[in-house]
Amino acid sequence: MTDIESAKKAPAQPLPSPESATATERPSSTARLVGVDLARALAVFGMFAVHTGPFNPFPTSGDGVGTWFVWLASGRASALFATLAGFSLVLIAGRLEPKNGLAGRQAKVRIVIRAVILLVVGSALAMTDFGGAVIINFYAVFFLLALPLVRLRARTLATIAVALAVVTPQLAYCLRALLSQSIVNTIDSYDPIARISGVGVLDFLLTGFFPAITWMTFVVTGMALGRLDLASGVVQRRLAVVGPALIVFGYGVSWLALRLTGGAEKIMGGMPEMKDFDVLKDRGAIKDPGMAEGSFDLPVGGGLWGPDAWGLLAAEPHSASTFDLVGCIGIAITVILCATVAMDRLPWLRRLAAPVIAVGTMSLTLYVSHILVILALPGEAVTPPQSASFELLLCFVVGATLFAAIWSRFFRRGPLEYLLNSATQLANRVR
Repeated sequence: MTDIESAKKAPAQPLPSPESATATERPSSTARLVGVDLARALAVFGMFAVHTGPFNPFPTSGDGVGTWFVWLASGRASALFATLAGFSLVLIAGRLEPKNGLAGRQAKVRIVIRAVILLVVGSALAMTDFGGAVIINFYAVFFLLALPLVRLRARTLATIAVALAVVTPQLAYCLRALLSQSIVNTIDSYDPIARISGVGVLDFLLTGFFPAITWMTFVVTGMALGRLDLASGVVQRRLAVVGPALIVFGYGVSWLALRLTGGAEKIMGGMPEMKDFDVLKDRGAIKDPGMAEGSFDLPVGGGLWGPDAWGLLAAEPHSASTFDLVGCIGIAITVILCATVAMDRLPWLRRLAAPVIAVGTMSLTLYVSHILVILALPGEAVTPPQSASFELLLCFVVGATLFAAIWSRFFRRGPLEYLLNSATQLANRVR
């Protein structure tokens, strides 16, 4: 269910929840949830950029706008996506006030049903050459791990998010250090999901491209944001300080620490010259011999910047260090705050951005579709495709926006969102 629909259907509450509608609801409440859909659309476009745009891990002043946009979106778009997933969980479980009793049990069942469907769809996509680069099967695990947290208050969730950001990168590094590829292969041989799709439980929790051990930081942060009253001026002012402060701390302190300690030279010295994404793909290891060449699977503990402990000071995309997590959280908070405030205070912009907002209401449909389209491109069964370019990215962005704008004129939900919503109606049978 989309955030706009959530605002239209709930029992009277200060702010809407996913199953509710209220006659006493303030008009701006819907605008704030529209802002969340706008932020989700930006995350979708960022994922398009990473998968279809011109990639250069070290852009220079001579590179075009497209290259810089892809660099900015790398890692950060998926982090924003995960943060918004946490926000959506709170919409299901109750906005400012968590649902209790029967409503609470039904909300948890809805989350479980969504997780199961996302696992099936994501695993099917992982069987293609996208491999571990598919995020929605990881979402399934995020949702299940978040179940015990859905009734917690914003302050408690924020505290947990901080603890996860500080502790989990170091813990993940130590756990990966204990693994070898042979151990991973042995574990995967007993994992039916890994045997079917090549991306299994160990990937979901620790060794994958979006491991829950560190990525739950984004989900819990999104849950904390969902529990805040974004209509409050006090909340808005605090977030306007916290978001940029986290960006400066995450990226600024990392930059300073790496140069004061000499870690930057150590990291760069251990990397090959990477002029384009093809070289990055060559660094990947294929864990399943049956997977196609070019599959985006990384070696155990590899991450983007290798197993070197210096990576714990880096804030590069998917380095999964504390600094990377903090910086990405800062960006996610800032984007969500700017989008919600803009939609709340600038009605003309809300009308102008309606086609883009429609993208955010059917993000699952468009995410799955863009993977299928990439795979269908002539001779382009890898990610990113060999034809990756700013022009291809524009085609995806424009095509998705046109489809979403036209579809939303006739239907309340996207195609996959409709199926997902229909499946979750089974939760109404819980007593």
